[in-house]
Amino acid sequence: MNIISGGVCAAKGYTASGVHCGIRKNKSKNDIALIFSEKKANAAAVYTTNLVKGAPLTVTKKHISDGQAQAIICNSGNANTCNANGIEVAEKMCELTANELGINAEDVVVASTGVIGQPLDIEPIKAGIPMLKAQLGNNSLQAAYGIMTTDTKVKEIAVSFEIGGVECKIGGIAKGSGMIHPDMATMLVFITTDCAISSNLLQKALSSDIKDTFNMVSVDGDTSTNDMVVVMANGMAGNKEITEENDDFASFMKALNTITVYLCRCIAADGEGATKLLECKVTGAKDDFTAKKVAKSIICSSLTKAAMFGADANWGRVLCAIGYAKCDVDVNKVDVAFKSNKGVIEVCKEGSGIEFSEEKAKEILLENEIEILVTLGDGNASSTAWGCDLTYDYVKINGDYRT
Repeated sequence: MNIISGGVCAAKGYTASGVHCGIRKNKSKNDIALIFSEKKANAAAVYTTNLVKGAPLTVTKKHISDGQAQAIICNSGNANTCNANGIEVAEKMCELTANELGINAEDVVVASTGVIGQPLDIEPIKAGIPMLKAQLGNNSLQAAYGIMTTDTKVKEIAVSFEIGGVECKIGGIAKGSGMIHPDMATMLVFITTDCAISSNLLQKALSSDIKDTFNMVSVDGDTSTNDMVVVMANGMAGNKEITEENDDFASFMKALNTITVYLCRCIAADGEGATKLLECKVTGAKDDFTAKKVAKSIICSSLTKAAMFGADANWGRVLCAIGYAKCDVDVNKVDVAFKSNKGVIEVCKEGSGIEFSEEKAKEILLENEIEILVTLGDGNASSTAWGCDLTYDYVKINGDYRT
C-alpha cells in the first residue's frame, strides 16, 4: 500500500471542485463543493447519533437507500438544520446538481455544515452549481476547502492498494474542528474508491471501521447535528467485485482504515483552538469495551486536556478520568506514562505516583503531538482514541461563532 496524491480524485472516474458562491461572507473562502463519479457507484454512509439532525441527512438517507450514488454536493457556512423548509432546500440542491450533471436527483448525496437554525437561501447555491460543474477536474483540494468551517487545515489523503493483482485507489477529504465527539458522526468525511465492492459489504466495512476510528475522536464533547461519513465505490479499477468477506475484503478494509485513521488524526489535531494532538493508547484491558471506554474517557476529560495545554504532567487527571469511566477496572494496577518526540516518562505505577523529573516531563509535553500511555493490567485488549488540548482560543472561537 502506498500513499499517493489526489485525495477524492485519486481513484479512476472521479472529479471534484470547490468555489465561493455567496453563502459565506468571506469571498476568499470556498463555501460549496462537488464530487462526481462518471459512473454510478455503490455507496454507504454512517450518520450522527444526535436526535436533532440536519435536513441533508434525511434526504441523503433516502437517496442512498438503494445503495447507490453518483455525486456529492456539500455547502459550508449554514447547516440547514432546524429550518421549516430544510428538506425542500436539500432536495432542491440535489435537483439542481442532478440537472447540471445530467443524472438522477436520487443519485445525489447532499450535506451541509455551519450555523444551526439559520435559513439557507437556495439562490447562491443555484448560482454556484454551474460554476462547480465548469471547474470539475482534479480539484480535491478545492473541494476540501469548500467543506471547511472553523477548520484551519485542509484534510485529504489517498492510497493505492491491490485486489487480486489489480491496482485500486481510495481517497478522502474531511472537515471537522468543533462539535467533535464519539458516536458517529462527528464530522463530514467523503471517501471515493475505484475498487469494485458490493454495496452491502461497503456498508459493512464502513460501519465496522468507524468503531475504532471516528467513534474514537473527541474535541469538545459535543456531537454534531449534521455530520456523516459517505463512501462511494464505482468499480472502475476493474477488479473482480468483492462480494464476500475474504482476503480481498480484508485488503479493502486495511486500505479504508488507513484513510480513516489519518483523517481522525487530522481532525483531532485541528480541534478548535488546539495546539496539540493527543493520542491515548490503552493496553492491558480485560475486554474491548473497557479499553474503548477508558480511552474515550481520558481523551474527553477537560481537566486532562487543560493539563496537556499547560504541559503539566498531572497524571492524577488521567486516573480521575479512568475512575469515572464506569468500567470494571482495578485502579491499583494502572500505569501511566507520557510520550512525545522528546522521549517517554513514567508518572504513575500501580495506581500511585512515582518520582520523575518534572523538567523532563515538561520537555516531553511541550511537543505538538502527545501520547498518553495507559496500562490497566487486567487482560490483552487495547484501544486508541484521539483528541486535543483545551485552550483559551476554544472559548473565543465559540463565544462568537455566529458572527
